[in-house]
Amino acid sequence: MVQFKNVFTGQESRNYQRAVTSQKSLRAGGKHNDLENVGYTARHHTFFEMLGNFSFGDYFKEEAIYHAWNLLTKEFAIAKEKLYVTIYHTDEEAATYWKKIANLSDDRIIKIKTTDNFWSMGDTGPCGPCSEIFYDHGEQVKGGLPGTKDQDGDRFIEIWNMVFMQFEQLDSDNRIELPKKSIDTGMGLERISAVMQNVYNNYETDLFKEIIAYTENIVKVKVEGEAKFSYRVIADHLRACAFLISDGIMPSNEGRGYVLRRIMRRSMRHAHILGSSEPLMYKLLPKLVDLMGTTYPELRRAEDFASNILEQEEIRFKATLERGLKLLDDETNHLSKNSELSGEIVFKLYDTYGFPVDLTEDILKAKQISIDLDGFNNKMQEQKERARKSWLGSNESKTDKMWFDIKAEFGSTEFLGYYLNEAEGKILALIKDNKLVDTIETSQEKFTLISNQTPFYGESGGQMGDIGYIKSTNRRENHQGRR
Repeated sequence: MVQFKNVFTGQESRNYQRAVTSQKSLRAGGKHNDLENVGYTARHHTFFEMLGNFSFGDYFKEEAIYHAWNLLTKEFAIAKEKLYVTIYHTDEEAATYWKKIANLSDDRIIKIKTTDNFWSMGDTGPCGPCSEIFYDHGEQVKGGLPGTKDQDGDRFIEIWNMVFMQFEQLDSDNRIELPKKSIDTGMGLERISAVMQNVYNNYETDLFKEIIAYTENIVKVKVEGEAKFSYRVIADHLRACAFLISDGIMPSNEGRGYVLRRIMRRSMRHAHILGSSEPLMYKLLPKLVDLMGTTYPELRRAEDFASNILEQEEIRFKATLERGLKLLDDETNHLSKNSELSGEIVFKLYDTYGFPVDLTEDILKAKQISIDLDGFNNKMQEQKERARKSWLGSNESKTDKMWFDIKAEFGSTEFLGYYLNEAEGKILALIKDNKLVDTIETSQEKFTLISNQTPFYGESGGQMGDIGYIKSTNRRENHQGRR
């Protein structure tokens, strides 16, 4: 709902009062970092589709509850006895509407005192109480109702969340009423698909089954036992990687690119577990494009580019994966359950073998060994300090600062030349006369091009840089590998 924040607060107006959305969503970092659970639980995903409907000063609580109940019980024909609702514990108005519209008894309306049922987008901004609808997958599935000690089980699953956008939080002590009360509703497509297809695990829906079956046909390992978790990881991560790349995000060691690389390398490790000796992920991409490319045409437009990136990344990672796994085995064989791997080793796996911290955590999960995250962070900080001290520069402080600023904004260029003689990349910046520019007008101009990755070896330590070509759709220029 971030795109509607100013509409809720009244700072912005639109020429419509209602909206519906189907949004691509990614969850792989920050406070919702569930990456280690993805593939192992019934509902954790990195990429998912969030369905929403919004009212901007139009209908409010009563109509929102009516529309939700009508859609689920009449249009979707979900049995009423399968549904429970939660409300914020002081929201008696919502409780009254649920009794009136759905004829729910008090025991089916669960009052929640925590912030789980009071939504806000941050310390300040629009906010309000929630009302969630839960589906009961049946007593054969473990778990309890929301608000109970067993609420984290899989039996009762939230499928609908209405935020009654009533207030604006100005600071920690001040909250005011919004000029126009609004509605923000969210429903996960994967969750409602599981309900409609009468399965409790999202990975057993048609959204995933075809990708998993396609992968099984290539890998030739049955989807059973421990292998099924690897298949689920690969199916989920394939979707996330393809959509991130199609949105212009490239794998790197910083920022959003690092989020992508973490996901890619986790999926590639699970391909390794299944015994795939050749790069796998790019071979699965055509199936994903076939399934989702009509709805999301950006997947088709980026298919060739994404395929190239997936293959290159897997080739590069496979070269160090086995050596890194051997180091990890050597360092953990003497460790007992519930012990901790030193931050120094975690850093070495990251720095030398390209193991994201999440990947090391994921591998050690089966051994019930944790990592010394503070020690890892200290090693990372030491490396940054060494890099600053070793910077020689050109003794022109303005120019030196420019390169630091460029690296801070765009990250490091990935060198692919140890494994590849050619590659595709994304132009991140153009520099002319020690200044960032938007365009280069003529082929006679001298300029520096910064890309996210390159097979060209840069001039360094007295060694000559590579010479080659950079091609685009409408230009072909000679390029010396200096950076």
